[in-house]
Amino acid sequence: MTAPSAGDDDVVAKGVEALQSAAREMIAAARAMLDVADELVADPRAVGTVVEAMSAWAGRASRAASSPPGRSGRPGSVDGSDDDDGGDDGGGVQRIPVS
Repeated sequence: MTAPSAGDDDVVAKGVEALQSAAREMIAAARAMLDVADELVADPRAVGTVVEAMSAWAGRASRAASSPPGRSGRPGSVDGSDDDDGGDDGGGVQRIPVS
């Protein structure tokens, strides 16, 4: 077994710095989350707004997951043919042919 070298110390120091930086970012994120939670507790109307937004998002996600293949961005149209001209049919995801 060899003794640690100066290069090993540099690697360890960089690793410690990276861990400290990540810990600081996690602490900042936790503080931001606590600030939001504090605002929700202070203003009950805000809870309703958040619940409505999450409900709307969940509804869109549910509709997207249960839509027919041609409407979900998968190749092919509803009847199974592939007559997509690349135009936007309002389905949310546009298929763009790449040549």
